[in-house]
Amino acid sequence: MSAIAAWENDMATEETGRVLAQLMEIIEDRRKNPPEKSYTTTLFSGGVPKIGEKIIEEAAEVVEAAGEAGDAGREHAIHEAADLIYHLFVMLGYKMIQLEEVESELARRFGLSGLDEKAGREK
Repeated sequence: MSAIAAWENDMATEETGRVLAQLMEIIEDRRKNPPEKSYTTTLFSGGVPKIGEKIIEEAAEVVEAAGEAGDAGREHAIHEAADLIYHLFVMLGYKMIQLEEVESELARRFGLSGLDEKAGREK
């Protein structure tokens, strides 16, 4: 691979790795500056009930798509996962939870058994 091709590959990877942060930035901007004709604005105006309804709907669609066979099922699952992530991010934005806060929580769990982490939660 040439140096230029390697650099282009690195740039593409960097951009892809930043897509989730960019999406969250857009959602946060929509919360602060809600455009009239925006699906995100519509979700924000519906609050937790509306956003939660969409998260539940999209989660069910991810599970349904995951059960589909072949490449078409795989592509459908990717599409539905993107929808679910978007709606989850809208909920985070609505609750003013920063993506970095979620990342920190996930980082805290590294090296910790999921069973131990769950048992250690306050009830």
